[in-house]
Amino acid sequence: MLLTDKRKDKTGTKKGLISQSQSKSILVVDDSQPVLVMLSGILEREGGGIKVHAAQTAEDAIALLNIKDLQKEPAAIDLILMDIVMPGMDGIEACRLIKEDGRYKDLPILMVTMKDDMEALEDAFEAGAVDYIVKPVQKIELLARVRSALRLKREMDRNKEWEKELIEVTCQLERANRQLQRLSIVDPLTGIGNRRYFDELLMKEWSRAIRYKTPISFLMVDIDHFKDYNDCCGHQKGDDCLVAVGQALSESLKRSADFVARYGGEEFAVVLPNTDAEGAMVIADRVQANVAALELLYDAAPITDRITVSIGVAGSYPERDSVPENLVARADEALYKAKKAGRNQTVQGA
Repeated sequence: MLLTDKRKDKTGTKKGLISQSQSKSILVVDDSQPVLVMLSGILEREGGGIKVHAAQTAEDAIALLNIKDLQKEPAAIDLILMDIVMPGMDGIEACRLIKEDGRYKDLPILMVTMKDDMEALEDAFEAGAVDYIVKPVQKIELLARVRSALRLKREMDRNKEWEKELIEVTCQLERANRQLQRLSIVDPLTGIGNRRYFDELLMKEWSRAIRYKTPISFLMVDIDHFKDYNDCCGHQKGDDCLVAVGQALSESLKRSADFVARYGGEEFAVVLPNTDAEGAMVIADRVQANVAALELLYDAAPITDRITVSIGVAGSYPERDSVPENLVARADEALYKAKKAGRNQTVQGA
């Protein structure tokens, strides 16, 4: 049978365990009706804002706490007083079941025991109890131990709140750091990698190529007559052109290992790991086709009526002690030759 003592709380006294604003709930479990009434009376008279729930069997306590029904919310209980010796399920087994439910791992349980029942009390502590009260219960001792247990619960709740806040702050910092990291390697205009991103990944891929003895190729891409286009059509059109060309380069790459970055101004860099110069020329042709498909018209263009690009290509099998700057320099030299030869073309470096 499940009982609840409904006697009116007496609050505001000096003997109160808690203030009314800190109202707490205590579950008292004992198979003796007189003991339940006595314990409930002391706690509600002297506790100041304490609400007492009473159960005469461990099974009733388990049901009240929804231990066997995890779909339901956990009961709002701050402390349990549990008799050890009860018919059916005893207090030790009940304590063990309650503590196995993760929702109640921080719920203090005080065992009520006889003076000569120390062996059972040891088992109770192993099951998760935090303190005990000896029968016959003395009011002063009861209130002192309950006060101590509620203080423990209050500290644990506060620590959980601090832990929750700390986790949230940590998550916010991690999100902010990820955002800062992303911003530090992304070109804000085009949304592709920036020069820093290029330098870091090129060095990583260069080292990997040395380790596995695989080729690596590099494309230096320059938008033809971009300054004239920018001056003629306006800076907004110029920005739109940079964004569109950057997207066209990204779409020209089919493998996740390949990457493109804005090298500076109207120049873009494409790194192709595990790709020789011949394979890089295929990618360059694809870039040329994708940029042409943009149809960024330019009436004042010296040669064609739309935006085009010039590309310098260089490939290498890196050796130990070699540096990627040599590959970049070869591609840059090839780009210069492409521009000198009339632009809108690809030249492979020596």
